[in-house]
Amino acid sequence: MDVDTRLLRYFAAVAEEGSLTGAARRLFVSQPALTKQIRRLEDDLGVPLFARSRSGMALTEAGRELAVRVPALLDVWDEAVRATARAARVLRLGFLDAGALGVVHEVIAEFRQAQPEWRVELRQFDWSDPSAGLAGGEVDAAVVRLPFPGQEALEVRELFVEERGVLLSARHPLANSKTVEFRELWDEPFVAAGAETGAWRDYWLATEEREGRPVRVGAVTNRPDEWLGAVAAGCVALAPASTARFYSHPDVVFRSVRGVSPSRVGLARPRGRKREAALDELLEAIARRLSRS
Repeated sequence: MDVDTRLLRYFAAVAEEGSLTGAARRLFVSQPALTKQIRRLEDDLGVPLFARSRSGMALTEAGRELAVRVPALLDVWDEAVRATARAARVLRLGFLDAGALGVVHEVIAEFRQAQPEWRVELRQFDWSDPSAGLAGGEVDAAVVRLPFPGQEALEVRELFVEERGVLLSARHPLANSKTVEFRELWDEPFVAAGAETGAWRDYWLATEEREGRPVRVGAVTNRPDEWLGAVAAGCVALAPASTARFYSHPDVVFRSVRGVSPSRVGLARPRGRKREAALDELLEAIARRLSRS
């Protein structure tokens, strides 16, 4: 019988968190989707792994046996994937948006010229995974926007900050303003990321700068095109200043905002992994260039 390693990661998270809610938040998936995957694993194995109750998810005897073995199994698998990538000379770099990448493409081009035996793969992730692939072990490092859930478990190097502004419909009453006060937007319908992204969602809704005023969510999106479409249809959204350069829509304008903190961009990688000299060289070059861009 074959078992998807993603199912084992889901199982390990629920076992460690003791609840579907905490595990879903940690994995950046919805609770219903996580429930479905745990049941799928139980069906594949033919045994119940958890005793479910209002207080949480308790491991059954069979679940405890699996929980003891899964971490080592996943460690072996992860190392096999990394060893395969090293043998193929592949470095995987995750990112969320073009604005955060900045001049990374130039750095990669220079790296490829200096070390043609290595291939660098840029992988873009949507906003349902603010770790840009690190949480699922899909990349070796990532250019990320801070803060995001789970960053405490990673090695994170902050590189630069940029202004956060607001995207408005071109028909919005404030669209002709050079600068908008954030309090003028408190009652507007905001575009939000999925609830499972936790601190990431809260940051881009600026919940801490609302002085207790509740957020009105007008749309939930995970991709730039959906995001811009929701704004064009009448919602508003906080966005980094680079958005105006890399993403455009004929019915959307970007305006500066007073009253919100700037966006912080960082470079993140897993802690405790065996170092790869080529990856270290690439990341150091990226850090130097982005820090002064």
